[in-house]
Amino acid sequence: MIRIGILGATGYTAVELIKLLLRHPEAKITVLTSRQQGEPHVASIHPALVGRLDLRLRDLNPQQVAAECECVFSCLPHGASAQVVKPLVEAGVRVVDFSADYRLNDLAVYRAWYEDTHCDAQRLGRVPYGLPELFADQLPGAPLIANPGCYPTSAILPMAPLLKSGLVEPAGIIFDSKSGVSGAGRTPKLTTHFPECNESFAAYNVGKHRHNPEIDQVLGTVAGQPIETIFTPHLVPMNRGILTTGYATLARPVTEAELLEALRAAYAGQTFVQVVDHLPATKDVSGTNFCQLTARLVRGRVIVVSCIDNLVKGASGAAVQNFNWMYGFPETTALL
Repeated sequence: MIRIGILGATGYTAVELIKLLLRHPEAKITVLTSRQQGEPHVASIHPALVGRLDLRLRDLNPQQVAAECECVFSCLPHGASAQVVKPLVEAGVRVVDFSADYRLNDLAVYRAWYEDTHCDAQRLGRVPYGLPELFADQLPGAPLIANPGCYPTSAILPMAPLLKSGLVEPAGIIFDSKSGVSGAGRTPKLTTHFPECNESFAAYNVGKHRHNPEIDQVLGTVAGQPIETIFTPHLVPMNRGILTTGYATLARPVTEAELLEALRAAYAGQTFVQVVDHLPATKDVSGTNFCQLTARLVRGRVIVVSCIDNLVKGASGAAVQNFNWMYGFPETTALL
């Protein structure tokens, strides 16, 4: 069994990851890290794990983590993650990184959007982007995989096949996304305080959300030309889930049936992407690693709709999917 470490084990994505890995026949969780004082037991942080995992959260340096693990999932925020990932990879530990530190290929773009330097900039552009439905050939044996952002997953999956097949124009693409509150993380914030967000619905970070360059980069890679999208996120007063609606212009005359067929052909044999005829809802994929998506043709415009669970397909489920590809296990292990 592969000895697993989880860095930053107090958050929502971490507990989802632990639950999945406890079902994985080839994984054994040996290390959980946190900077909390007193080495709390994991069950005191995540009561759902009472009786399921007997480990304490420890504040360990990369060398100590490397001594006890063969693979690490880093749930640390951007900036902090790369500082730990770099020495781990150099020590021969494989890593699936949840942060944005290795998703972007261009250092200038990273600095512009994240307003930070990068301690491992020489790796940018050399780390596989962990969306197996598009880049599975890059994942087996990879020492480091950049786990995608939740919003980008929901935007890229429905639009990529249409761009790749030349059915939609690369200019003027718009994504409108709604996310549950867990997407903001577990750390308390005024905007996610219950009286502030309950019975309310609001856009945020309009024109400046950090997932926008990630969406542009990946869709540009698929399309083979630069892509600039407009991405607007919204906070919805529900616990989990993302619904994304994308808008694009037809590049040539096609029918709605042809759009759906293009999506089905692109994801034929892909377990976790379901092209459906109905309009999907977040409850349809809650707690699963599935993405449900569909397309409509309205007045010469293409409208795509997709749904994922932001904590599973948008984070921890995708990470386990990437772990399976990294080590050559069946892709669905622990995910069905």
